[in-house]
Amino acid sequence: MRKNLMILVGVLLVLPCAFAQAGKAPCDRACLEKYMDRYMDAMMANDPSLELFTRDCRFTENGVELPLGGEGLWYSMSGKGTYKFYVPDIETRQVAFLGTVKEGGAAPAKSAKSAPGAKAPQPTTVAVAIRLKINDDGKICEAEQLAIRPETSLSAPAEQSSSAFPPTGEAVEKMGAPHQIYMEAIPEAERMSREELAVVANYYFEGLQRNDGKGYYPFTDDCLRYENGMVTSRECKKQFSDGSLAGIVSRIRDRRVVAVDRERGIAYAFGFFDHHSINWTWQLAELFKIEKGQIRRIEAIFGRCPFGMNSGWSTYEQGMSEELQSIR
Repeated sequence: MRKNLMILVGVLLVLPCAFAQAGKAPCDRACLEKYMDRYMDAMMANDPSLELFTRDCRFTENGVELPLGGEGLWYSMSGKGTYKFYVPDIETRQVAFLGTVKEGGAAPAKSAKSAPGAKAPQPTTVAVAIRLKINDDGKICEAEQLAIRPETSLSAPAEQSSSAFPPTGEAVEKMGAPHQIYMEAIPEAERMSREELAVVANYYFEGLQRNDGKGYYPFTDDCLRYENGMVTSRECKKQFSDGSLAGIVSRIRDRRVVAVDRERGIAYAFGFFDHHSINWTWQLAELFKIEKGQIRRIEAIFGRCPFGMNSGWSTYEQGMSEELQSIR
């Protein structure tokens, strides 16, 4: 009798663990990419349903914490773009995205007065960088995003500010699709760990900030860098090794590697570039294709933010630090 009682107690102790494991459904790369698609659909419909999100899902846009739904892109997204770059991180149940969406452009209400022959406002193409965290119950519990919008005049919303460069969203959209190099799988025997890939990505930030031509610059000879949809370097290694980028940035901080695709050798990071002499900060998302410990492709989108801005996910100390954070 005593023996049977002990067995029963043992079974009861194990059951919660068994149910917990059963509740944590596996989520492969296709599953994680689907979560991103569902998130985009929910945002466009302004439907933060508890079917997809936890009740306390934390949401930020451009470093500012907002209610989930009815704010930021949740208020104004009107369509999806064509450029879609997914970075699924199976190990941490996170997925990152770099792409485009459409914002605004809805026709004015019939009751609204408008000039004869006035054209309906056209949607704006916005570049976006997004990270989602999926909990063990299969719901999104964290969502952070950057929305890189073209500057507009408040007195003439459809009028974009003059610039020598095309708006970021339009330039990224014209890229069409991620380069095939990003889609190539790394041979299994050559795949680096998540932390190793994060460290290599950080060599880029270290080399750029302390650029004196004497650092460690792990670039392939054919490395290309794209920024805001345009090629900004065809000689990554040369730019770093000859010191030509010295002084280009004062500080690179809040370096957060938020998603890593080990199968394809991609590390995806958020961060801030400070320029002290002009009181200027870029808030950015940047991803790196890494092969055999060498960076082969770099792609980034960024926009200006208040000087010294925090990501909304770091403490003050972390936000001002140059140390790497590997987000799990």
